[in-house]
Amino acid sequence: MIKGLYTAYTGMINEQHRMDVLTNNLANADTNGFKKEGATSQSFDSMLAYKLRDISEGDRRMAKRIGMNNPGVKIGEGYTDFSEGPMKVTGNPFDLALTDRGFFAVEFTNKAGETSVKYTRDGNFTLTQDGRLVTQDGDPVLDESGQPIEIDPLQQAEINTSGQIVQDGRVVATIQVADFEDYNYLERFGENYFQPIEGARELDEVEAQVYSGYLETSNISMVSEMVNMITVSRAYETNQKVITTYDSTLDIAVNQLGKI
Repeated sequence: MIKGLYTAYTGMINEQHRMDVLTNNLANADTNGFKKEGATSQSFDSMLAYKLRDISEGDRRMAKRIGMNNPGVKIGEGYTDFSEGPMKVTGNPFDLALTDRGFFAVEFTNKAGETSVKYTRDGNFTLTQDGRLVTQDGDPVLDESGQPIEIDPLQQAEINTSGQIVQDGRVVATIQVADFEDYNYLERFGENYFQPIEGARELDEVEAQVYSGYLETSNISMVSEMVNMITVSRAYETNQKVITTYDSTLDIAVNQLGKI
């Protein structure tokens, strides 16, 4: 009976984790380039159970085999859905969207002043007064050589599908578009950045094209996430009712049957 309480408890913990992931997805449904997260569940390994020191059936020194028991469910691995989100037209030449696979490269500086390269699908960039192309957080966008992009802020700029920034008829910079062989070697950094981990292999050729005047929206379906949220809520309530039922049964066993 106690095992049943633990099984229901682990089920509630798992559903709470799934709910946290769903609410984070919904909170970022309007975030440009956001990639949907998901959660998996895993069953604990089954265990062979025995009765110990049980004198109800024969010799108490002999352990009685009960059978295989499973103690419940545990939180599995999280994952990220890297599928493309829909594009929306903005008309801003420094709003950029990528088709197919690939990421923009930006230079991120932490609180300690250390810089590193992060990758994002959010192409909501802006040009500063001194001609630096940056993200909405002020992180510089990098060119093909890994240097921050700087152009003449007084001249009109056009960006072609190859990521080349053209001013006055000449290419002044090329936006870096990077891609990786296996996205399982990318981990989320903050809400909208990704960083490679050990084992990540960057591809030499990238097929993605850059579209100026467009932004990629999140790949989250509000309807799907709401349906999943209802399913998770019902599963959580079911486990809650199981615990309540076990608690009532234990109360009867202790306070009523114990008096007999």
